[in-house]
Amino acid sequence: MSAPSFNPHAPLTAPSCAAAAYDEPMSTPTSPAPSWIRHAICWQVYPLGFCGAPQRREDLTGESYGDADGENVVHRLPRLLGWLDHLVALGANVLLLNPIFDSVSHGYDTLDHRRLDPRLGDQADFDALVAACRERGIRLVLDGVFNHVSDRHPLARRAIAAGPDSVEGARIRWAGEHPYGFEGNDDLIELNLADAFVQNAIVEVMGLWLERGADGWRLDAMYAAGAEAWRPILERVRSAHPEAWILGEVIHGDYPAFAAGSGADSITQYELWKATWSAIRDTNLFELAHAIGRHQGFLEADGGRRPLIFVGNHDTTRIASQLPDGRDLALAYALMVLLPGIPAIYAGDEFGATGVKEERAGGDDAVRPVFPADPDRVMHAADPQGEAAAPASQDDAEVLPPPTGPSALALLKESAAPRILEVHRRLVAVRRRHSWLADASVVVRQASLENAYAELVLTPPADAGDAHAGDADAPVGPLVLAVNLSAEDRPVGGEILEAVSGADMLDAVGPPAPGVVPAHGLAVLR
Repeated sequence: MSAPSFNPHAPLTAPSCAAAAYDEPMSTPTSPAPSWIRHAICWQVYPLGFCGAPQRREDLTGESYGDADGENVVHRLPRLLGWLDHLVALGANVLLLNPIFDSVSHGYDTLDHRRLDPRLGDQADFDALVAACRERGIRLVLDGVFNHVSDRHPLARRAIAAGPDSVEGARIRWAGEHPYGFEGNDDLIELNLADAFVQNAIVEVMGLWLERGADGWRLDAMYAAGAEAWRPILERVRSAHPEAWILGEVIHGDYPAFAAGSGADSITQYELWKATWSAIRDTNLFELAHAIGRHQGFLEADGGRRPLIFVGNHDTTRIASQLPDGRDLALAYALMVLLPGIPAIYAGDEFGATGVKEERAGGDDAVRPVFPADPDRVMHAADPQGEAAAPASQDDAEVLPPPTGPSALALLKESAAPRILEVHRRLVAVRRRHSWLADASVVVRQASLENAYAELVLTPPADAGDAHAGDADAPVGPLVLAVNLSAEDRPVGGEILEAVSGADMLDAVGPPAPGVVPAHGLAVLR
């Protein structure tokens, strides 16, 4: 018997007998993480904004929206196809998508987990994206919003109508007699992940899209339900799909313990994200050193291996807006790419995109902009001669945001976009040549530590010669990442493999002098 699904047009019945087998306490998951994530470098995209979709559905009237096959479908998802070669040229190999499923507005208010959002397209569009990714060796990871659903979701409507003491009511969480809204949002109804019906539905949906070609899941707001709620679900998914990558969104707390308890392979490293921009902005590398120590402790704990490292995402102010001195962006990029874990570049950051998140309705809009049809349009916009050489096309007309659509992509300094992109490529190339960095250990040389200068020692794991054999031509051995926030170059010993001047990246003032860590810059040494 197949597990019940989240199809809003299907009747909701009592939990199937399959759920009975999972009523007993589950042991901690012990399945190894998929081997491919050792080489993973992600490029994260928020598709609804990226593809220029209206910010809110206008077709959700009555009880029968979307009944007709293909109703209200606009094929925007193919815009991503024009960016896949850019992803590869960047050095990435994982396309990490934010929500693509049928929803009311921002994608986190889901209506149907089995259907693509009609603002993006249909199943054929998804299949084409899968095929294009596979042609290029790109893994595809989807955003699973299973902690909560829209209050218009049929499961939520029926649970609310039935009340908290009913079988159907038990499928959502309650605050007394009122449905529990996720983080105070009444339109986002939290599901009860301890309910067998809900567990079956999540397992079925996760498996469905993995079978359709996805390679993994980002589990949104995983922290809300807790590790124990997710453990039986992930055991079942892992048993059927052992090569699926499970990334959990956890903001605070003991990341390794959460991963070990739930069965997630990776956890979002928000502590390091905060310390990166805060330490750089305030010229306080002691704060960064503290976070690096915490990070190393996580890596050494059960479940702490390979966290997701990022300097921005769809929920945060863009890193180019966090750091008012744009020269210091290079240091943030280097920490994201070279520290142990799995790097995730938020689309647009590789050009110096700006955008400030605000705590209000629609406050995420600026960090979720619409993108042109292909990366050349960004580069032409940054180069007046290039723009003249590339006349406007229908694609350009289509990228203009509609009245209810996302804002347009904004850059810190348009003329610097090609150089910022090149810095990303150079740093990712270092990571690719030293693939053991994913599993390295990291410490800050205390003798080097100052407010504006620090040296981070990255040491290969003991099994680096075996686990990463054949990954790259570069020898396996310790590297030093020296970061310099001061206005003066710092002489340094050792062989410099890569050096980046933030001033050159931003203003094309010329490459750094040999044998130094450039001012507002970095060097990778052996």
